[in-house]
Amino acid sequence: MLKGALLASITVMAFAVAGAAEGAITVLGGALAKDCSDAAIRGDDDPRFQEACTLALETELLNPRDRAGTFVNRGVLKLRRAAYSDATQDFDAAVRLQPEMGEAYVNRGAASIGRKRYADGLRDINRSIELGVSEPEKAYYNRALAHEGLDDPKSAYFDYQKALEIAPDWAAPREQLTRFSVSRR
Repeated sequence: MLKGALLASITVMAFAVAGAAEGAITVLGGALAKDCSDAAIRGDDDPRFQEACTLALETELLNPRDRAGTFVNRGVLKLRRAAYSDATQDFDAAVRLQPEMGEAYVNRGAASIGRKRYADGLRDINRSIELGVSEPEKAYYNRALAHEGLDDPKSAYFDYQKALEIAPDWAAPREQLTRFSVSRR
């Protein structure tokens, strides 16, 4: 965190909202739910995979965790197509089914960031960090985006740093950090 007065002033070169990071859920349910899960994990955004998710939700017998995970995965596919409102509906459904599923909150937060609702995004992302997520670096990265949207570059800087600390090979937070200038007062 902050080391005394050493990092007293943090300025950002330019704020441009980068794409939020999303987290998919591994679902072991029926074949369609697994196809949906695999597509979300792979990073696909083809609408036919979204349809597989919908069919899985309509036709497959899924336990509550896999059902919620399928809503999250379909929401992730919608996020990739910038269908933020539709994605939010899926994340809301996942939260109703499994209120302790951190990935539903981090992704709903990402959708809020996409809609420029930074305070809502921050609230959900903080909840996801409390609950725990499989890829916490994405939660910190998204929280940094929310902080930037709320004109809090100092908090954004530290969250990008945390994301990079967790995933040192991930280029996205490293690239964002190049926009910051840190100086002593």
